[in-house]
Amino acid sequence: MAQNVMESAPVVKLRSLDKVTARTETFEARVGSTVKFGPLYIKVQACRKASPVDRPESAAFLQIWEIDANDQAQWIFSGWMFSSSPALSPMDHPIFDVWVIDCQSDQAEEKKEDELTDDQVPIKPDEAMADQPATDSAAPAKPEAQTAPSAPAAPAAANAPDSPAQDQAQ
Repeated sequence: MAQNVMESAPVVKLRSLDKVTARTETFEARVGSTVKFGPLYIKVQACRKASPVDRPESAAFLQIWEIDANDQAQWIFSGWMFSSSPALSPMDHPIFDVWVIDCQSDQAEEKKEDELTDDQVPIKPDEAMADQPATDSAAPAKPEAQTAPSAPAAPAAANAPDSPAQDQAQ
């Protein structure tokens, strides 16, 4: 069976929800950048999109952490999120939800308005690992319907799979 290839995209479109206030926000971020929603920081490591002739699918490798009241950074999520199946690899947080809407091409090289600069991100959990980009070698295979992967013990972008399908196979 031939595998369909997902292509890299430079921008991810995300939506977030504060379950207490019902506030939602839709924002865009370039791969490699960090955005903030409430106390959550979201770093985009990779974004892949299916070919236009294939079934619509976008997947993004996100690292999400929260700064608590004691200024301690706590990992919330690290892994692939899928636009067509948000429950396949959900972020587990009692107050906030984040999900992928789409991966987009972007002609502009400038910073998106929602992106933070490095000096605006006060604390990063395990900073040495969080700053390493996900590998971006050959285009990944399109994900197949499989069981959800178990949550990683310690998030590591350096160990990020090349594709969403590889992450599901682990």
